[in-house]
Parts: sequence; C-alpha cells; structure tokens
Amino acid sequence: MNTTDLTELFNTDENRCERCREKCKCDREREQHVHEILGSTLLAECCKDAHNHRFATVSGEAIRSGQSHVHKIKFRTDSYEGHYHEFEGTSGPAIPVGDGRHVHFAKAFTREADGHKHEFRVATLIDNPIGD
Repeated sequence: MNTTDLTELFNTDENRCERCREKCKCDREREQHVHEILGSTLLAECCKDAHNHRFATVSGEAIRSGQSHVHKIKFRTDSYEGHYHEFEGTSGPAIPVGDGRHVHFAKAFTREADGHKHEFRVATLIDNPIGD
C-alpha cells in the first residue's frame, strides 16, 4: 500500500474522529449519546406555600441542529403536598467543556399543576465521562 492509499484510508468517515478528536466527535458518535440530567426547580408560591421540586432523567438521543445538536428532555418532578410537575422540551446546543466533551443547558417552565408552575435552569452532566 502506498502513501496515497493510506491517505485515502484515513480520510474515510470511519476514521474522521482520529483526525479531529480535540475539535469534535464524528457525526455518528455525536448522534449516539445521551446525557444525565438532575436538578431542582426554582421556588413557586412564595407568598402562599413556598416550595420547589427535584427531578432526574436521561435525555433522548442527539438530534442534529445546525452545526451542533440538541436533546429531547422529559421528566416528572418529585411530589409535594400531593402534586408534581412535568416538562417536555429540548435542550440548547452543545457547549464544549474541553477534551472533546460537552454539556447542554436548558431554561424553561414546568407544566402547571395545583395552580402554579416552576421555572428551572439546568446543565446536563458531561457526555461520556469516563470514555477515551
């Protein structure tokens, strides 16, 4: 195999990750991952019955969006005095955190329950935390 053959071999989609590991992951890997998400809502009913809720979930698979990707997020909070809240939406684009890894941010409101809703702001946990 000559040098030209090797160059063609290493320029295939299967080997793209080796060439750009620090910058990004190849499209296939980027689309086949999820993120853990855990957080707390902000307080609601501050003058009446101030409380918040906690939540934990795993995002959906990556969805290409422009030059980045996003994830579907869906969760149900814990219960407080007989009610809970739900959320279904989409994260923001990937935010690089170094070493080819990233997180996502989401800021939104839960669905209304018991006459109120809660705002939340959350960053996902890092993708592939122990991968190479």
